[in-house]
Amino acid sequence: MTVSEDSRPATPGRFRVSEFVRWGDIDQAGILCYGAYVRFFEIAETELFRAIGLPFSQLFERFDFWLPRAQLHFEFRQPARLDERLEVEVWVAAVGRSSLRLQFEVRKTTAERELTAEGYEVLVAVARRDLRPIPLPPELVAALALYRA
Repeated sequence: MTVSEDSRPATPGRFRVSEFVRWGDIDQAGILCYGAYVRFFEIAETELFRAIGLPFSQLFERFDFWLPRAQLHFEFRQPARLDERLEVEVWVAAVGRSSLRLQFEVRKTTAERELTAEGYEVLVAVARRDLRPIPLPPELVAALALYRA
């Protein structure tokens, strides 16, 4: 995984990473398996939090909470194949009292930038001790503002 290294900047308000389709991502037809998109979304999510200065290795200890996914939604537009490089853009589409919605677009790095998939996930802040929803930490919400739609 790399943060995109081309000269084209990410869409304003979005964070972008790039990653290759790996052997373990494809099905018998040689196409990126639908479940492998979870890995691409997770890479973008993880790097987004690192970019705002709150990597997961610090975030959960600092605020004593977890951010499990309550929803995960994909729409598949076009196949991606082994060794194709994909760009994943992620942004904060909504912030609630205890949840946030991250939106994703996955595109090929070709000149045409074909959309291969898009989707979203809803993460819910829960207390580590009892897994009950809690308000999102204001510091986290403020840090995410750079990537809020």
